[in-house]
Amino acid sequence: MCLTKCGNDPVFVVNLSQEKMKDLQFIVSGVQFQRRRWKIIIQESENRLFMAYKHVRNLLHGQKYRNTIGNGGMKMSTSRYICSQQHVPAEWYEKAFSHIVKLSQLLKNVDSIDGRLVDIDDYSTVVDERMEQRMHNFKSLARSFLGSPLMQKAVKKNMASLASGKCTLPDCFRKPNEREPMTVNSLTVVCNFLNISAQQRKEVRFTVCPQVTQHQIWMGALEETLNGLKSEMETLDHHCYLPSKGRMMGQQIVQSCLNFLADKAVISCDPDSTSWMRPKPARIPESPSRKWEEVLEMFNHLLKCLRANEAGLHLYVSKLEAMKEGLSQIKDVLVDGKIGYKEARHQQSLVQKKLGKTLGHSSRCLFTLLVYYLYGSIGDIEVDVCGGLYGSKGGDIFCLYMGRILTSDDEKMVQSGVKQLDRALGLFKFIWETAKMKGVLELQGHLWCVEAEERLIKYRGNVFFVHKISI
Repeated sequence: MCLTKCGNDPVFVVNLSQEKMKDLQFIVSGVQFQRRRWKIIIQESENRLFMAYKHVRNLLHGQKYRNTIGNGGMKMSTSRYICSQQHVPAEWYEKAFSHIVKLSQLLKNVDSIDGRLVDIDDYSTVVDERMEQRMHNFKSLARSFLGSPLMQKAVKKNMASLASGKCTLPDCFRKPNEREPMTVNSLTVVCNFLNISAQQRKEVRFTVCPQVTQHQIWMGALEETLNGLKSEMETLDHHCYLPSKGRMMGQQIVQSCLNFLADKAVISCDPDSTSWMRPKPARIPESPSRKWEEVLEMFNHLLKCLRANEAGLHLYVSKLEAMKEGLSQIKDVLVDGKIGYKEARHQQSLVQKKLGKTLGHSSRCLFTLLVYYLYGSIGDIEVDVCGGLYGSKGGDIFCLYMGRILTSDDEKMVQSGVKQLDRALGLFKFIWETAKMKGVLELQGHLWCVEAEERLIKYRGNVFFVHKISI
């Protein structure tokens, strides 16, 4: 062994024979092996302890998970039970009911429609994070409360006394998965719920695509998305003294998109009128033809501005993402009215052809176009209580039932709830009939609110039950 230097640091150099080197390597490898072995043992012990903890927790809590729901100074621990046979203490339902009553009073005449809070009196948007949290807590508590034996009996009794042979009476909302919320944002969600086969799904897509990808539907959905976003941003500005730079930039981009779509260059004439009825386009200096790629670029910039300032705009951010999917498929298509009538019609048919070919069954863009085609709106369809599909013994009649939870029994509130449910049920029936499913599908809606007057409402040929939440 000798002492030498490596830079300014002293280093010991040891000269060992080959045999001693082999012995040293053997010892080092043995130490490394033992370290790895102990590490594995410690990890296995930690995993076993964690599994034991989970097992004891499940035994103590009855295989349930807890959510702490708060409302200012009012808090309670609520449980959504996984197993329907599990016993729930009556005291829990009493506490839950008192909280439901308090929250319904705080949220009177406010409802959640298309992912945003709305004042039912004038259908204005309510911008309040605390109110949003209260609404979430209210509907979560109410869904848990619907599983109580007393509520199950009350629903069954109410249906039997009001229906009197007018409709099918399924044993509904008894299973926990039937009391879950559901957001419908693609054809896949609808087809999975209705148990539509793969072959029938192809039939649905081939039938729906040519209808909803028409040029006027595409343009209408784009304008509806942009106008809705513009209105929502103006509402946020009204409640915010100093709008962010991102939002201000976003407003400018939205206006640029709307100007692009409203420009003379964009074809807005009636596609059903004959060519000789159309006036000739005015002669103007030649300029490069405009393409949908310009709108796609504006959407990309708009999303960058809004993602950092998404509070209150998440609905429209998701819709911009959905429509961006379609824009990326037609970015090379011309969108210029100066190219002549025949060429313009050809470009419009290219939009329909490309969208119909590329938008798949799970496409959110395709679903947005379908909702606009059916209802003239672009929002995803939200259902408070998803319900289920009930089939008769003969298999000829089926009943689709869904539910909605309301904050008051006010007539405007009930009418709004009925319309929202009817829209959801109507979409499912449209897909059912398009898939050529066997049997007749009946639609049935259920609405719950605190101390409601129990009654039956008929709307567009469908039956809606109003139930009372009580103990």
